[in-house]
Amino acid sequence: MIVFGLAGWSGAGKTQLAEALIQHFTQMGYRIATVKHAHHKFDADIRGKDSWRHRKAGAAQVLISSQHRSALFTEYADTKEPELEALLSQLAPADLVLVEGFKSASIPKLEVWRPSVGKPILHSDDPHIFGVATDNIIDECTIPQFHLDDIASIASFLLEQLAVPKPQQQNRFGKL
Repeated sequence: MIVFGLAGWSGAGKTQLAEALIQHFTQMGYRIATVKHAHHKFDADIRGKDSWRHRKAGAAQVLISSQHRSALFTEYADTKEPELEALLSQLAPADLVLVEGFKSASIPKLEVWRPSVGKPILHSDDPHIFGVATDNIIDECTIPQFHLDDIASIASFLLEQLAVPKPQQQNRFGKL
């Protein structure tokens, strides 16, 4: 699996770019997986449902499955949050893994930056950032820059920089 990240401050447009890239790569035939870091305590489980009740009763893990999808809930109540590498090891094989967040991870990253957010650029202090997607050209930038809306150019750049082989014909669930 080839892993790359989108790094940037909250409000810069990481999720919007991630969604567009996922759609673009999927249409090209790539199998995509994502890892999204949540900065706040979150709960994707639904209060009162059986899986929520199992977890609240003390289950360390709850795997819920249907004919359309499955989800694994793992409680980290008394342990530290897992490192990115541990999370990546839980994924099924994919052509590309897009990581949103995990700003300090030592993986190749594309910075998403908007001056309107009012935060500094990250790429000058992070050697893992190899390009920038922005809505405003950065004059002092020495790495490739792309407009946030130019998804085709960003995707081509990522595929080239990450040396991603052409996909085998497949859909998001596996080979056709």
